[in-house]
Amino acid sequence: MDYTISIIVGIAGIIVGFVVAKIMERGKASRTIGNAKKEAASILRDAKGEGERIKKDKIFQAKERFLELKAEHEKVIIGKDKKIGESEKRTRDKESQVSNELAKNRKLNEKLEVKLKEIKYKSDFLEKKQSELEKLHKSQVQQLEVISGLSAEDAKSQLLESLKETAKSDAMAFRQNALEEAKLTAQQEAKKIVINTIQRIGTEEAVENCVSVFNLESDDVKGRIIGREGRNIRAIEAATGVEIIVDDTPEAIILSCFDSVRREVARLSLHKLVTDGRIHPARIEEVVRKTEKQIEEEIVEIGKRTIIDLGIHGLHPELIKAVGRMKYRSSYGQNLLQHSREVAKLCGVMAADLGLNAKLAKRAGLLHDIGKVPNTEAEVETPHAILGMQWAEKYGEKADVCNAIGAHHDEIEMKTLISPIVQVCDAISGARPGARRQVLDSYIQRLKDLEDIAFGFGGVQKAYAIQAGRELRVIVESEKVSDDKAAELSFEISQKIQTDMTYPGQVKVTVIRETRAVNVAK
Repeated sequence: MDYTISIIVGIAGIIVGFVVAKIMERGKASRTIGNAKKEAASILRDAKGEGERIKKDKIFQAKERFLELKAEHEKVIIGKDKKIGESEKRTRDKESQVSNELAKNRKLNEKLEVKLKEIKYKSDFLEKKQSELEKLHKSQVQQLEVISGLSAEDAKSQLLESLKETAKSDAMAFRQNALEEAKLTAQQEAKKIVINTIQRIGTEEAVENCVSVFNLESDDVKGRIIGREGRNIRAIEAATGVEIIVDDTPEAIILSCFDSVRREVARLSLHKLVTDGRIHPARIEEVVRKTEKQIEEEIVEIGKRTIIDLGIHGLHPELIKAVGRMKYRSSYGQNLLQHSREVAKLCGVMAADLGLNAKLAKRAGLLHDIGKVPNTEAEVETPHAILGMQWAEKYGEKADVCNAIGAHHDEIEMKTLISPIVQVCDAISGARPGARRQVLDSYIQRLKDLEDIAFGFGGVQKAYAIQAGRELRVIVESEKVSDDKAAELSFEISQKIQTDMTYPGQVKVTVIRETRAVNVAK
């Protein structure tokens, strides 16, 4: 019994302990739940605060973006409004112009209607008078037929026959007299016209040379032009193709080149460099480029002044440039522009004396030698008279002018009276004492042939014949020609000159290859 009670008491104690443990666990769980609720509430408060902050930031960013878009939109609207305003202004201007034109047209129409009425009245009056005259004429013809006993057709045929015989005999007599008089006076009149024409034109003798003297303020400038180790003078010679001779001549240096354009470019470039004071290779190249552009503009200005002085109008701009380039060309030692101006004046005077179109003759005289200033190497092979005629045809000159240009050396047949006038005046201008020198022309041609041989090889950028044709300087492109190739090219050019040309003494061939490294600091 006691054992049973003890067992029951033990079981009861276990149950009580279990219940107490459960109660303790439940209390602990409730405390944990409470803490969790507090933490959750805290997290919710923090999340809500963060959300509010993010919301405010987003709203602020959205407002800023809205303001930016609004400003851009306003700019676009303002631009469109401005364009619309300009369009409206143009439209109003056009409307006012159209209304003015319409008003003018209405006035013109009213005047035309008045004139038409007057013309209609006069036309009706003339028709009435014409019908009256026809009736009167018929009545007079009928009266004459009755009096003469001949019809109108018979009388007309008899009158025509008598007039034909009389006119034929008179014409034969006039023709015979005219031929006899022409034979007696033609040669004398021709000489008289030529002499009068020459006497009425003032001429200047051409003085062409291959050197120019550049005066200096002092001899100290010579050292700056030469530069350290001669780099400046080499840069000038390479850029212009002109040989610069610095000797003991006080306050002067010599520019030597057969091409007068190059000499002028070199002279003007040196003047700018000496005046500016900055003389170094980069500055030299810049000044030479600007000077070449200035010379091109000057060529156009010279052409315009020439045609204005001669009273020639409507010349194509390309022909004006060709006329300007004549200043820097020579023909047998005679300045080509001076020769062409002289021929133009001679042609104008001679054509006026012969009763022909003096302006057209003067135009043909000015343009007769434009073929001597070709733009490309391919054009050099064409005779200058034919080339000049082709240019004139291309740029819209009249057929009479084109024929006179092409026929002044008898390459084509003369088809107008102006053509022999141009040929005669060309001969007059070239035949004056001191006007031309055959030796200078052949010398310049030899120098040009030297440069043309160099340009016939690949990689050649520039070629200059200097030292009176005793030296040929060739500048090649460093990307296309190596150092070994440069030496080989010098030999090949010298062999080509030796084979194809005839020249006194010897010709030195110098090939120059320059490498540059250029970077830009930004």
